[in-house]
Amino acid sequence: MAKFRVGRVGEQIKKEISSIIQTELKDPRIGFITVTGVDITNDLSLARVYISILGSEEQKEETLKAIGRANGFLRSELGRRVKLRHTPVMEFRFDSSIAYGSHIEALLQKINQDSLGS
Repeated sequence: MAKFRVGRVGEQIKKEISSIIQTELKDPRIGFITVTGVDITNDLSLARVYISILGSEEQKEETLKAIGRANGFLRSELGRRVKLRHTPVMEFRFDSSIAYGSHIEALLQKINQDSLGS
């Protein structure tokens, strides 16, 4: 039963964080960010927020630093929007699954081209 609640809370946090980043943050260092997932501990004390960022490696690093600086604001705004006894501490991490997926697709297309050319 508790796992269902953790999943629902994680999805709600994902939705709210995405909304806050898109509408509330005005930092020019923050580029285009997609919140791809949230892993939350069973006691709801820590939330790992996975984000995908478009741009070069330098832009990604700058965006991650800006998100780190805005962590307090994000947490307080999340506390206002989601009614929990304790707002979880948020940890932001890169999600490279989209880039990895496009790399694999490019490799598969290359293999397909090579097999058709033979």
